[in-house]
Amino acid sequence: MKFSWKNILLWSLPIIVISFFLWQGLFAPVTNENNNNLVNSRMTYGRFLEYIEMGWVKKVDIYENGHTAIIEAIGPELGNRIQKIRVELPASAPELVTKLKKNHIDLDAHPTKNNTALWNLVGNLFFPLLLIISLALLFRRSNNTTGGPGQAMSFGKSKALFQIEAKTGIVFDDVAGIDEAKEEFEEIVTFLKKPEYFTAVGAKIPKGVLLVGPPGTGKTLLAKAIAGEANVPFFSISGSEFVEMFVGVGASRVRDLFKKAKENAPCIIFIDEIDAVGRQRGTGIGGGNDEREQTLNQLLTEMDGFEGNTGIIVVAATNRADILDSALLRPGRFDRQVNVDIPDFKGRLDILKVHSKNKKIDPNVSISIIARRTPGFSGADLANLLNEAAILTAREHKNQITLQEIDKAIDRIIAGMEGTALVDSKSKRLIAYHEIGHAIVGTLLKDHENVQKVTLIPRGQARGLTWFTPSEDQSLISRSQIKAKIMGALGGRATEEIVFGESEITTGASNDLQQVTAMARQMVTRFGMSNIGPLSLENEDSNPFLGRSIGNLNEYSDEIAIKIDNQIQTIVEECHLKTREIIKNNRVIIDKLVDILIEKETIDGQEFRKIIEQYSDIPQKI
Repeated sequence: MKFSWKNILLWSLPIIVISFFLWQGLFAPVTNENNNNLVNSRMTYGRFLEYIEMGWVKKVDIYENGHTAIIEAIGPELGNRIQKIRVELPASAPELVTKLKKNHIDLDAHPTKNNTALWNLVGNLFFPLLLIISLALLFRRSNNTTGGPGQAMSFGKSKALFQIEAKTGIVFDDVAGIDEAKEEFEEIVTFLKKPEYFTAVGAKIPKGVLLVGPPGTGKTLLAKAIAGEANVPFFSISGSEFVEMFVGVGASRVRDLFKKAKENAPCIIFIDEIDAVGRQRGTGIGGGNDEREQTLNQLLTEMDGFEGNTGIIVVAATNRADILDSALLRPGRFDRQVNVDIPDFKGRLDILKVHSKNKKIDPNVSISIIARRTPGFSGADLANLLNEAAILTAREHKNQITLQEIDKAIDRIIAGMEGTALVDSKSKRLIAYHEIGHAIVGTLLKDHENVQKVTLIPRGQARGLTWFTPSEDQSLISRSQIKAKIMGALGGRATEEIVFGESEITTGASNDLQQVTAMARQMVTRFGMSNIGPLSLENEDSNPFLGRSIGNLNEYSDEIAIKIDNQIQTIVEECHLKTREIIKNNRVIIDKLVDILIEKETIDGQEFRKIIEQYSDIPQKI
């Protein structure tokens, strides 16, 4: 904040007001005479009358309109010397003056000096004048500035961050793993820098680009890169900053934003999390939100309305494109929709190279190995992975990040913080059998992913974990792969049943059974992989404004519902029987693996497969 006389006066006003009233209350002139300060003691009115009768009172001075008297008295009780005594007089004492005259006592009345009139006048004028000056400064400050504490009356002003030359410190070279999206933005930057290449063939600059993708994939990073590369005025704002509790404020902010943008065209407006203001209108229980809908209507008009917005490119980002209003997504407003997906192996490798530039990594650590071990990680996850590994390295007082710290960081991100190791007991052995059951079934099934690690070290809520390396292509999954996943998830419960008996099964398989049921239901109702036929009976896209459970209404008869339940049960029972058969046929190797796991607490996938290969009579894949 700039220090000027306006700021100093604005912040000092409360101090001035408080100081003035404290001074007025504490230091205003007193109404009593200075003689009051010489009073030695006090006396009751009745005793005062007795002193008059005894002739001890020599003089009486009356103050405060007859409420107080200062007497001069002398007598044996007073040491035979004149003393001044204060007496509080009653409201009406007509006999007092008569007694004083009868005893020939000197009487003097002192009227109250009206010294407070001036101070009351000053107080009544000073505070209203101070208030008027303060309001004038606030109005003037809100009209002349675009931010800061003086924005009390600027509700309708845009809160967008404006930069003539955006210095984000990020360029396209810092963006990796999303080459297709980066090419789209490089073209827009070229359009802004050299528009004649495109206008020569009649091309027009795109009005809007919508970035769509899961969280952490680099949508905001791309916006920062285009701001750093384009060298044009840049406005950045969040969708939630448009909406206020007052109806009409959001629309006013949209108008103000585009007004400033038109004054600085060509320019770029970046709206992050546009779903906060751009979601579908008139949906949800109880209707829509008036303020949000007015804001959206104004945004639609500004982007492509009667007046137009030549020279303004609107870049927006969201991870909820399914809830955006269709009028916002049409060409002419957002001409392009750029999907920013989870990176593949090459993308992860490029992202790790970017984020490892400022990290001290052991030369023996291969970035490609890290990339292969992290399928499904977004760009933000990979950046967090290397940061967590660096923190672990510093905690262990090492100079370089090794593969050990990388492995610990991956485990921590996927499953949570490492817990205390289990003590050797029946519970630990049962958990070991459960995890080995998952791993042996997954290893022996040809359509299942390979085992990456089996551990008895608790992480998060899990007391034991079995990791599988997911395949790169998760877009197309066959029926045999889904059934292999179901059997792998049932491996833990099946092992408990075979080894410990039906009466000793535990609650450890609760999460596994939820996954099994969900996968079997999807096979029947969405993928058409059952005897019911190639029918899609449940829609994946439910109404998000009604809640997933409310919006996902059944569109089939009760008879079909019974068939669905029977098919789900049939699939799960079939997979369960096959899983139990695998466990029975490989009981010897399971016992051996359990003993090794209890001793070492962690077995990686390569070692796990080598132990199985020692038994030549066991087929590698079923």
